[in-house]
Amino acid sequence: MKREYGAGDDEMTRSSVQLTMKKHVKDYLSLYIFVSVILLFGVVFGAVIVNSMNVSQKQDILSFITHFFGQVKSGDYINGNEVFLSSYSTHLKFLALIWILGISIIGLPIILILLFMKGLVVGFTVGFLVNQLGWHGILLAFSSVFPQNVIVLPLYILLTVLAVQLSIRMIRKQFIKNDNEPIMKQLVSYTIVFGLVAVCLSIASIIEAYGSSYFLKVISEIIVSKN
Repeated sequence: MKREYGAGDDEMTRSSVQLTMKKHVKDYLSLYIFVSVILLFGVVFGAVIVNSMNVSQKQDILSFITHFFGQVKSGDYINGNEVFLSSYSTHLKFLALIWILGISIIGLPIILILLFMKGLVVGFTVGFLVNQLGWHGILLAFSSVFPQNVIVLPLYILLTVLAVQLSIRMIRKQFIKNDNEPIMKQLVSYTIVFGLVAVCLSIASIIEAYGSSYFLKVISEIIVSKN
């Protein structure tokens, strides 16, 4: 007799996924902390760079922001579809690069550098806006930087941990000859998670394109009207 798939099966599946995730985080907690600290260092370093810039460099970037405000004033707004495509393609390129580095022996340091650079960009962007525009800069940061990065940064940490974990495994398998445990199962799981993350990153890009961009326009109009 054929067994019907019901709500109990859904509950068991969810419980299984939750247990797997909890076990993964528990097993690699130290690696998650290490990777998170690297990202945090990148954010802090990016903010520090702002203070080390000379006046001319700051003026060059500020002129770009002022040009954007001028576009807002003239009604030449950002196209949401273009922002989405640009944002999502960037995420996919980063994801593909991390995936490739994770299955390579020499990819380990590059993976960590890329995460550091991601943190640096976020830190620099927020630091510059606040440094140059004060409270208006804080509003701009909350509207244009934070919403999508609430999703993006944790996912990038997850990708980095998985890639570092697999890269270490590849190194161990290459140099420790008694490691006969098959790696294919882990590689399949690794690829599936990256696929799921790609879907989640599309949500972050939608928020950036149609949510953050909208609030960015509103706040920009407020700044323009007061100048």
